[in-house]
Amino acid sequence: MSIRPDGRPPFRADHVGSLLRPPALRQAFRRRAGGEIDDGEFARIQDDCIRAAVRMQEEIGLAVVTDGEFRRGSYWGRLVGRTEGLEIRPALLKFRDDRGDEVDFTAPYATAAMRRTRPLAVDEFVFLRDATGVTPKITLPAPSTMHFYRFSDFADRVAYRDVDAFFADLVAIFAQEIAELVRAGCRYLQLDEVAIALLCDASIRAMVESRGSDPAALVDRYVDAINGAVAACPGEVVVGIHLCRGNFKGRYLAEGGYDWAAERLFGRARVNHFLLEYDTPRAGDFAPLRFVPKGKGAVLGLVSSKTPALESLEVLRRRADEASRHIDLDRLAISPQCGFASSVAGNPLSEADERAKLRLVVDAARAIWA
Repeated sequence: MSIRPDGRPPFRADHVGSLLRPPALRQAFRRRAGGEIDDGEFARIQDDCIRAAVRMQEEIGLAVVTDGEFRRGSYWGRLVGRTEGLEIRPALLKFRDDRGDEVDFTAPYATAAMRRTRPLAVDEFVFLRDATGVTPKITLPAPSTMHFYRFSDFADRVAYRDVDAFFADLVAIFAQEIAELVRAGCRYLQLDEVAIALLCDASIRAMVESRGSDPAALVDRYVDAINGAVAACPGEVVVGIHLCRGNFKGRYLAEGGYDWAAERLFGRARVNHFLLEYDTPRAGDFAPLRFVPKGKGAVLGLVSSKTPALESLEVLRRRADEASRHIDLDRLAISPQCGFASSVAGNPLSEADERAKLRLVVDAARAIWA
């Protein structure tokens, strides 16, 4: 795997990261929380499940694999648990579904000065690196995750009197973690950026403005935080940003195309490519892809991880063709729109459905870029 100067994503068939936790692993999370098993037994079960997940990904033909985020309770939870000064409080947003039902969730909150006291994902990467013969990808929540879900009340004001100090510490934590990942051999890093995708929703921008914040300024701050986090990455490290409108048990947080933030994000983010949610009309059309600069690419998230219905290969080919009217086909790839389990609970589909979806991504990549 290498960075191509034409912006082509490193893999035509990619996936966002998280996988459905098998029953044994879900049970292990419950038993560990209840004190029925110790850390050693919990880690052994995680190890076994990760090895099986890696085999599954390799068997269906993926050239890039993840550990399914099997050591995490949620995609950002481990970062909170391993960072001094952070705790969890109710978020200011709600998940919803197509029926209009809403669900509360929790979010990070800084009670004291933040400090990285131990690696956040390095141990995950080292195990994955040694468990696969293809490229291991590690995922991290973008820095904005620690801020946006409680954007108007994200930290104790005694700990952080202003947002600049908060982000200075946050970026330093990410930079330290990424530097250690690189030293361990990580060459493909993905940052999961939800906040900027949510700000593409006019109703969320209105809420942000009603609480005294400037949505455009937030996008700039979040892009600056990503750039600061990856600034020291050597040239052989591929960095992708995944854009997500929320993913919890098949529910979402926002809707709206990328138009509002596309030029600012795609042009300013110092990364190789963007993994974009495009599985439903909530994501808008492909026109914003015209703002992806030469030298950068996009992975089209055309396959839904939220529903078991299997997409048609012909529809995927047609949608890739539609996207190529705005960006060269050679600068594109395909993936599911998000992971299958942003938390232990997972989305409402089976492991067989998940495998079929990932195999479809591989088959579609071969058909589209023959």
